[in-house]
Amino acid sequence: MQTLERETLQVSIVIPCLNEAKTLGTVIDRARLALDTYGYRGEVVVADNGSTDGSQQIAATHGARVVPVAERGYGSALLGGIRAARGEFVVMGDADDTYDFMEIDRFVEHWRSGHEFVMGTRLRGAIEAGAMPPLHRYLGTPVLTFLINLFFGTRLSDCNSGIRGFTRAAFERMQLHSTGMEFASEMLIKAGLLGLATTEVPVSLRVDRRERPPHLRTWRDGWRHLRFILTYGADRLFLIPGIAMVLVGLIGFALLVGGPVRLGGLFMDFHFLFPSALLVICGTQLIVLTSLVDAYTGLARYKPLAKTFRRLLTFENGLVAGALLFVAGLAVNLTIVAAWLDHLGAELFAVRPAILAMTLMAVGVQVFFSAFLVGVLQIPRRES
Repeated sequence: MQTLERETLQVSIVIPCLNEAKTLGTVIDRARLALDTYGYRGEVVVADNGSTDGSQQIAATHGARVVPVAERGYGSALLGGIRAARGEFVVMGDADDTYDFMEIDRFVEHWRSGHEFVMGTRLRGAIEAGAMPPLHRYLGTPVLTFLINLFFGTRLSDCNSGIRGFTRAAFERMQLHSTGMEFASEMLIKAGLLGLATTEVPVSLRVDRRERPPHLRTWRDGWRHLRFILTYGADRLFLIPGIAMVLVGLIGFALLVGGPVRLGGLFMDFHFLFPSALLVICGTQLIVLTSLVDAYTGLARYKPLAKTFRRLLTFENGLVAGALLFVAGLAVNLTIVAAWLDHLGAELFAVRPAILAMTLMAVGVQVFFSAFLVGVLQIPRRES
């Protein structure tokens, strides 16, 4: 196939590879046949992740362009291959011959109609008997897909499909960086957060023909995907519950810090200030945890609410707010000590102000030192 400049290519098919000699030649032939059959100006890129079985030579012999990727990992291989690809539209798919690249016309058709991200769905396509373990089909994939849809506003049916297409511009906007299997989830999460024009197409899934165990490990990689999704969904998991806890706690303080109250037939005294303090302290911890997660992952840039929150809770503002809260709590404690001395060290009942002081000082310490850590995480650094 003729080598063309990036701007003249329409489609790049990128295949990650690690010791895939058994099936790689067949997969490349099928991919090149698809490009020729549909008349796409394109290329087949094999992102080799350090194969030792001759996969590189097989890829070159079958007409693919081999891109060596030294850093190990599914995500690393794909990042290297996609960055080297020269097409306006990239289709990625596995080297195990489970996906049929003759179906890429479905992806290209949607790209031409204006979609930026096209996801293959096995669950709405044709799954060959024995191609997908029941645990993956009926538990793992539906659960992970549900969570991604819930947290990030996507409307997908199969988050684990290994064949998907996207524009080069969309890839650049997503700023993907995961090096392992989490790469597949990160791509969907970023597509949802960015509001990319996304659609699904049914695809076929065939039995793995490599006659060896796959690189995927069900429980290990499933847990890594779940952990990644939960981390990136910190605003739903932590921020909203944290704000709710702080608000309920503050209502408790507003009602009881001045003295006991009766609500209807209910008598409430200082005992209820303890759970109120706990709610404020724990809720604050969840809020600052969200800030730390967003600072580390860089997700704040994708979320309007997080952007606003980040502008308000800058490093300097966090230090000042934390210090003021701590000083306010210290001042309340000093008034208690002054009252105690004024009574010559006699018995003194000051539970309400003591709980208030403790809460202010604890929250102040949380905010102050979390602001320091957020500042550290936001220091610009060069990607390796």
